[in-house]
Amino acid sequence: MTTPTSTSTAARAAAIVSQYFSAPIASLEATALLLGTELAASGNLGPLSSQQIDALVEPHALATVALPDVHIYGAGFIATVGLLTDERNHLSWWQGDDPKRLLLAAQSVNKEHIDYSELEWFRVPMETGRGHVAGPYVDYLCSDEYTITIAAPVHIDGTFVGVAGLDLLIDSVERQLLPKLAELGDKVTLVNSVGRVVISTDPRHATGDAVRGGALAELERTECEGVALEIIAE
Repeated sequence: MTTPTSTSTAARAAAIVSQYFSAPIASLEATALLLGTELAASGNLGPLSSQQIDALVEPHALATVALPDVHIYGAGFIATVGLLTDERNHLSWWQGDDPKRLLLAAQSVNKEHIDYSELEWFRVPMETGRGHVAGPYVDYLCSDEYTITIAAPVHIDGTFVGVAGLDLLIDSVERQLLPKLAELGDKVTLVNSVGRVVISTDPRHATGDAVRGGALAELERTECEGVALEIIAE
């Protein structure tokens, strides 16, 4: 049974998480709208190339990575198949503490044959027309680390052309959020929309653990406003 104390803790924890994610999500949504407008204007001048895309995306990606208070590892735009003249698909992405454009190693990843439409952070915004939080998952494409990807669909005149996205490393999220959640006293676990642990102040619950069938399964969840994550307080 949920006690008044745990209810209060859950609400306070949810507010902390919502505030943490609010600026990155707002920035990403604004970027998605601007990119749609800018891509439409560029497209009116003729077919789009990967160089044109990179020139448009770079200032938005760098501004997102530079946001204060939240350590954003990478940001950019991923084009849908067939949008560009010179590449089947394209990952226009900047990442790192001194952000550089991501160059996929030819010997490990053949980007011409990556089907982004199969990846959750691309597929869900494409299918729903709404932003999505994917992860935690090991991002073998960009960071090789446990990652949360937030993505928002980009449209030109109602047609889906790709997603604007940003990456948060779980290591950074833990360092920034866990101390604040731990101050609440009770054991607090943050879970994603499919019931997997994102972070927890309880060492029994590791990142990526499934809630189903475990000690957390029957406990009440509290939604975090503005982001598809939930709090479980014990």
